[in-house]
Amino acid sequence: MTASQLTAVQRDMLADVARSMVGEVESGDIDGLRANTIAVVAANFGGIASTTEALKPRLQQASLTVDHIYVLDATQDQTGGSGIQFFCTPASSSMTVVLNFSDLPAGKYAVAILHATGVRAPQQIALVLNETGTNQWKLAGFFAKPMTMAGHGGVWYWEQARDYSQKKMNWNAWFYYQTAAFLLGPADFLSSPNLEKLNREEGQVRPVGLPSGSPTPLNSNGSVFQVMGYETSGALGGLDFVVHYLPDTNQAAQLRDPVAARKQAVEVMTELLAAHPELREAFRGIWVRADQGNSSLFALELPMNEIAASPPHAPDSTSAMQ
Repeated sequence: MTASQLTAVQRDMLADVARSMVGEVESGDIDGLRANTIAVVAANFGGIASTTEALKPRLQQASLTVDHIYVLDATQDQTGGSGIQFFCTPASSSMTVVLNFSDLPAGKYAVAILHATGVRAPQQIALVLNETGTNQWKLAGFFAKPMTMAGHGGVWYWEQARDYSQKKMNWNAWFYYQTAAFLLGPADFLSSPNLEKLNREEGQVRPVGLPSGSPTPLNSNGSVFQVMGYETSGALGGLDFVVHYLPDTNQAAQLRDPVAARKQAVEVMTELLAAHPELREAFRGIWVRADQGNSSLFALELPMNEIAASPPHAPDSTSAMQ
């Protein structure tokens, strides 16, 4: 059921519960939030506690609105399946929102999606609530994501992605679509016709050469860097392109020397731009991170105008579409 299918009393009650829980985040009352959480989640509360601590300063003086409410009836025990789906269609619309859960104990649930706006870094927060008694709801899941990156929202990135797609700049288009999808989807378990449309457009521009389950080699002056993944970041104000690579034994040893480490990171940047010069147009700069396990051995960021240009590579299969 969507909010339009609930009574005013039901909507107001769930909205009040959701705002109260986010209020505990805003005030830093982690113990209070844990007390309002179902036992199985409260027993492993570290992830939610870390998220709420990071969110607290971003929510100060924010205006909180409850934008969507869904009530999910899972009172029939789900057995033998790989997951459970809920299809929610407002009475006045044919736009069906799908909520996918890999594992959900039998019970009655609600999902409330809130926006915290009027602050420097607006946030969207999705709460999964479990009815533990008549009109008594406790937290069963907590998800938070920014609403903007580098000063722009998801719709803006979607529009820019389409422009890059038309220009056949598929690397730019792909990562702008990725950024749009990240900002527009309040939680990974929720899908809508608009998000599905975005994902279809994104799939049409996927470039060859992206790491997928195994590293992709990036060759530079006889050195081979094993790229583990790419992403975008707005941490420094503008949109940056981020490269994660796994250094081999010799490369890791070089990273102990600051001069050699910088030279190595700049080699990665230069080679990446030689292979994909279009990145200069779409990104403010490049981050290079040499990762080992869950930590970074070395990280360097440079704006595009400080990365020396090198002759672009001749077009080959790595820049073509699949």
